[in-house]
Amino acid sequence: MDIKVIGIGDNVVDKYLHSGVMYPGGNALNFAVYARLAGCESAFLGAFGNDAAAQHVRDTLQELKIDCQRSRHYIGENGYACIRLVDGDREFVTSNKNGVLREHPLQLSSDDLDYIAQFDAVHSSINGFLESELAKIKQRNVTLSFDFSGRGTDDYFKQVCPWVDYGFISCGALSVEETINKIYKFYDYGCKHVIATRGHEKVYYYAGNKLIEWQPVYIQPVDTLGAGDAFLTGFMLSILACGKPQPEHDDIIRAMTAGGKSASQVLHHYGAFGFGKPYSG
Repeated sequence: MDIKVIGIGDNVVDKYLHSGVMYPGGNALNFAVYARLAGCESAFLGAFGNDAAAQHVRDTLQELKIDCQRSRHYIGENGYACIRLVDGDREFVTSNKNGVLREHPLQLSSDDLDYIAQFDAVHSSINGFLESELAKIKQRNVTLSFDFSGRGTDDYFKQVCPWVDYGFISCGALSVEETINKIYKFYDYGCKHVIATRGHEKVYYYAGNKLIEWQPVYIQPVDTLGAGDAFLTGFMLSILACGKPQPEHDDIIRAMTAGGKSASQVLHHYGAFGFGKPYSG
C-alpha cells in the first residue's frame, strides 16, 4: 500500500548552544521527514521566513524530495529554538515561538484543501497554529493526527479534540493515575484514539474499550530531540498500513512497536534527523 502523508504547521531550526550547529526540526516537519525516510511520499505545508535558517530547512526538504510547494514565505525570522543537551536529554532554553508562522497563521484556501485531500493522513500539533483550520481539513475525509505535547488547557482540548482521529499526549511529568485520567478526558472531549507516552516508561492507547499498555526498550540517548515525533510517525504509518478504521489490539501493539523502533533510531544522533549546519548569532 502506497501511503501519502503531509505535515502541516511548524518548522524550526534547533540551535545547539554547545556546538554552534543548527538542525532542521519542528513537529509537523519532523513527521514529514520521518515518513519520507521510511519510504513514504510526504509533503510539508507551513510558513518560512527569509533568513538563513529558513533557507537551510528549504534546502533540506529539497534534498529529501519532500514537497513544500504550498508553503507560505514571509519576510522575517523563521522559527527557531535554542537547545542545550544535559546527559543526552535536550532542554529548551529559549525560542521565537515559531517566528513568521506565529505572525501569519495558516489560513487554508479551497485549493490548499483540494491538495490536502490527496493525502491519506495529515499531522499537526499544538505548535502549528492550525486550530481554526482543523474542521476544514476533516471535511476532506483524511485521517488527522495531532500532537498535544504536554501543554494545553481544558478549553483548548475541547476545541481541538472533536476533529482529531489520533491524539498524542506527552505525560512524562504526570503519574500513571494522572496519565490515565488525562487519556479518558481527551476521549470524552472527542479524540477518537488517544496515545499517551511517558518517556521511556510505558505507552498507553485508548479508544473507548480496554486500555492497551506497551513497554518500550530503554536506550541510552545521544540526543532525545525528535524521539517523540519519530514514535508518532512510526505509529501512524503502521496504523495507515493496516487499513482499518478501528484497529484491533494486535494492530495497536504492532504500531507501538513500529513507533518504538523509529524513536530508537533517532536517539543515536544529534538533531531530529541530522542535516546540521553551523550558524552565527
